[in-house]
Amino acid sequence: MSKVYLTGAGPGDTELLTMKAHRVITQADVIIYDRLANPKILEMTKSGCEFVYVGKEDGRHTLPQDEINEVIYQNALKHNIVVRLKGGDPFVFGRGGEEGVYLQERGIVFEIIPGITSAVSVPAYAGIPVTHRGVAVSFRVVTGHESPNKEVSQIPWENFKTDDTIVFLMGLHNLEKISSKLQEIGKPKDYPCAVISRGTTKEQSVAIGTLENIVQRAKGLLTPALIIVGHVVELREQLQWFEKN
Repeated sequence: MSKVYLTGAGPGDTELLTMKAHRVITQADVIIYDRLANPKILEMTKSGCEFVYVGKEDGRHTLPQDEINEVIYQNALKHNIVVRLKGGDPFVFGRGGEEGVYLQERGIVFEIIPGITSAVSVPAYAGIPVTHRGVAVSFRVVTGHESPNKEVSQIPWENFKTDDTIVFLMGLHNLEKISSKLQEIGKPKDYPCAVISRGTTKEQSVAIGTLENIVQRAKGLLTPALIIVGHVVELREQLQWFEKN
C-alpha cells in the first residue's frame, strides 16, 4: 500500500535533517520537492527515484497549491513511497495541513515528519536565541509573506505590542511594511531587529539594525530570509558562532 510522507527538510544545512526524514528519503520512489529544500538532499536518494519540482517564488509558482495537492495524490496512486519534501517544517507555513487534508479526503495514507523550523534554527545560527532569561520569555512566529496590497490583513498587528520576540518568515520583500507597522503600534524606532539571509548555509548573511534603519541595512540580502525583532538580537554580539567557524 502506498504512503505519503509530508517531510520537513529543515532550514538548509543538510546535517539538520532528521534521521527519520533521511530514512524515508533514501527509500523514496518519488520526491516532490520545493524551492527551499536543499538540493543536496536529492543526492541521498536510491537509484531510480523520480523527482518532481513544485517550487514557489514571489510571483512565480511552478504550480498553484491545489495542483500541487493533486500531483501528490496522483503520485500516491503510482508509487509505494512518496516523499513530499518541504523546507523547514511542513506545519509551519508549509501548507502541510492542506496537503494532508487533501490526501485524507481521498483515502491516501500519510505521515507527518516534522522538520527543524527556520523560525528557531536560523536565529540560532546567527547567534540570536528567540528566548533568553531576563530578556524574552516568549516569541511569536508570523508570516511575512502576506501581500502588501491585501485589502484586509489577517495579521493581528495590535496584538504584537507586548511581544518579547517576533519572527517573520518569508518577509524580506515586505520588510519596509513590517518595520512601519511595528512602529505604528508603538514599538520604538530604535527597537532592535535583524534580517538573516540564507540561514544555516555557507551563504548566510546577517544585517543588524533597528526598526528605523533595517530596511537600508538589509539592502542586497537575498531570499530566503527571516526577520527577527526584539532585544534578543542584542545577544548576537556575544553569541555569534557560525560565521567564526
